[in-house]
This record gives sequence, C-alpha cells and structure tokens, in this order.
Amino acid sequence: MGTKTPSEADILRPIGSVSTTYFIMVAVAGLAFLAFLVGWGYQLQEGLVVTALGDWGSGGGATWGIYIGAFIWWVGIAHGGIILSAAVRLLGMDRYMPVARLAELLTIAGLSAAGFYIIVHLGRPDRMVTSVIGHYHITIHGSPLVWDVTVITAYFVLTATYLSLTLRYDVSRLRDDLPDRLDPIYRFMTIGYTEKEDAIVERMVWWLALAIIIMAPLLLHGGVIPWLFAVLPNYPTWFGGVQGPQFLTIALTSAISGVIILAYSFRRAYDWDHIITDDIFRGLLLWLGFFCLLFLWLQLQQNITGLFQAPLDLTIAAFARATNSIYLTSMSLVFVTLSYIFAQAIRPTLFTKRRAILSGFAVLTATIMEKVLFVVEGFLHPTFDIYGAVPGNYVPGLIEVLSILGTIGMVALIFLTVSKVVPVVELHAIEHLRDDHHRDDRE
Repeated sequence: MGTKTPSEADILRPIGSVSTTYFIMVAVAGLAFLAFLVGWGYQLQEGLVVTALGDWGSGGGATWGIYIGAFIWWVGIAHGGIILSAAVRLLGMDRYMPVARLAELLTIAGLSAAGFYIIVHLGRPDRMVTSVIGHYHITIHGSPLVWDVTVITAYFVLTATYLSLTLRYDVSRLRDDLPDRLDPIYRFMTIGYTEKEDAIVERMVWWLALAIIIMAPLLLHGGVIPWLFAVLPNYPTWFGGVQGPQFLTIALTSAISGVIILAYSFRRAYDWDHIITDDIFRGLLLWLGFFCLLFLWLQLQQNITGLFQAPLDLTIAAFARATNSIYLTSMSLVFVTLSYIFAQAIRPTLFTKRRAILSGFAVLTATIMEKVLFVVEGFLHPTFDIYGAVPGNYVPGLIEVLSILGTIGMVALIFLTVSKVVPVVELHAIEHLRDDHHRDDRE
C-alpha cells in the first residue's frame, strides 16, 4: 500500500488530461493499424493470393497461417482476460480489483481483433452475410467454424453486458466530475438508473461471472475453439484430447501477460503507484508462473506421446514440431520466464516491474509463435501427405505480418479511446483501497 490515499480524482485523471506522449501513442498505434488496412485493401483487390496462403500443394501447402494463428491468440487473450476478472469477483480476490476492469476491456478489445480476423480471412467481407449469417440456420448444425463465430459473439455480448453493468455504478456517482461534452454517452449508459438497482446489479454481475467461469472450459477456449482442431484425425499435431486444456492455459498466460503490460502502462502514465501497487504485479507474476508451468507440462505430454513409439504419421509430425526453431524459441521464452518467476519468488529482491513487463512480452511473443506454428504444422504434416513431393514451404507474407502489428495497434487505440471516456479502474476498487488505507492508519 502506498502512502497516498486513493481517491476518485485519481481514476478520473486519464479522462481529463492529454499529453504529448498520448498523441504520440495514438499516432503510432494509428499508423500500425492503417498500414494493415492498406495491406488488406490490396488483398481485397488482388485476392488472398497476395498472402503466403494457398491450397494444398501451393505456397507450401498451408491454407491457414498467421490469420488463424493470430485469431486464436487474440481469442485466448480475450477469454483469459474475462476469466481473470470473473475470478476476482467470484472468489473475492479484492487484491486484484484495480486491474479487473483492464482485464474486461482487454476482453472486448481482444474479441474485436479476433472478429476482425474472421472477416479478413474470408477473403471477401460480404461472405459474412451471404455465407455465415444468411445460411446460419443450415450451417450451425454442421460447421464447427460457425459454432466458433457463435460462441465468440455470445461471449462478446456477455462481456459487454458485464462491463456495462459495473460502469453504470461508476458513471452515476462520478457524473459531476466527468466532461460535459460526453454527456450524451453518459446519459445513454445510465438510462433508467436508480441506486435501488445496485444490489440487483451486484447479484447479476456475480451470476455473470459464474457463467463465464463455467463457459470458458466447456464452450470457449477450453471447448469449441480447440475442438475445431482436436476432432480432425487426419492432422496428427491437432488431433487429441490435450488441446482443450492446452488452449486454456495458453489463454490464461497470454491474458495475464497482457494485463501486466496494461497495468504498468497506466500506472506509469498516471502516477498510480498507490492504486496498482507492486503487490499486484508480484501476485500476477505468480499466477503467470503457475499457468506457464501448466503450459510447459501439457507441451511435454504432447511431445512424449508423439515421439515415443507413436504411429508413423504422429512421429513425423511430432519430430518436425520438436525440432522446429520457432517452437524451440517459443518454449525457451516460456521456460526462461518461468525460471525468473520462480527465482524472484524465492528471492524477492530479484523482482522489478521492468522484469515483470519483460516477462509479459516474452510470454506473449511465445504464445503467438506457438499458435501460428500449431496451425501451419497441421497442414504441413497431415496423415495423408498428398503433396509431399511438391516443393515449397509456408513463409508468412508481409500483409500477414502487418496484420499482427495492425491488430495490436487497433487494441491500443481502443484502450487509448476508452480511457478518455470512462474510468479504467473501478470505483469499487478505490473504495476498497481507501478502506484498507484508513484501517492501516488506525493500526
């Protein structure tokens, strides 16, 4: 706990102020997003042939690449973010209340980026209407890809409802200190609000958090999305029961890493040392270490079962993965991060916030590499290697690489915009911190 007493003015500071640094960040994020939009425009004009993607036997035989790998990555970050926030409310983890809303906003931003990838990978955006929505009543019965779109849409609505309910409380109480120019937005957010609804909303948020915790392993990043791969027996690196828990652990490691980076950014930008304390970073690092350990353990399970007296097709695919430099780099990044977290837990003097940030970046880099490789390897080493003699290999195209930078810029723009409209730290978190501060003073 810092020496300053947390106040409403602290969480309103981002809304009422702009700086040169803020405009620089908007410009950088905007340029990254614009660069991808230009590339996407070229792709719309020329077709998906401008990427490194192609039918089996062309372009190395990978019909999915960075677009689908990054899609899974963003969905994982989104699902992990809302699981973190739901756990804070459901399990009474008040220590992490100051970063709960950041995790919720990360879910909204991550799902937006993932949904954007679906449209980009369709080749023609109108197919979303003509092929998905227009024939939904038919495709929902037989297409796992449509199940994917369905659960992501449902999760987006669930999260938006969850977030809007908590924002009503904050906006109604802070309205006198919020900018008048945004009054139409605030009036819309608080339509019909009375203080009598607070108790009802609190119960609703609790039940929504419970629904999210239940849905995550059953339908979301532990269910439908890994099932898209895990139920296809002709792809040895995809098929198997380990994909559900594997996807879920990767989602949680990525989300915690994202929250660490966001928390540090806002803490540094707005002098929130007394709100987002070192204790929060230490706790997040320990959780990151726990899920990194699960991540590596599940990878070990895949490698052992794939390399030890396995069927020939699985052995070939598993050996190709285990000797791939991208895979080795990814696993090394997670292992080094886990080693640091373990070391600083034993020797607290090793902890610094910058090292926590580096840990977050290392894990996010590792998970995007692993997800893209996971998708591509499935196509390069199928059971029926029809095009085994066809030369060529999948190498991501410039537009595909720009898509990662562009969606990161898109997510950054969402945070930069939202932080100027509503508090990114809950009023409840400030009230809780203030009570703790006063209790410490009395003691």
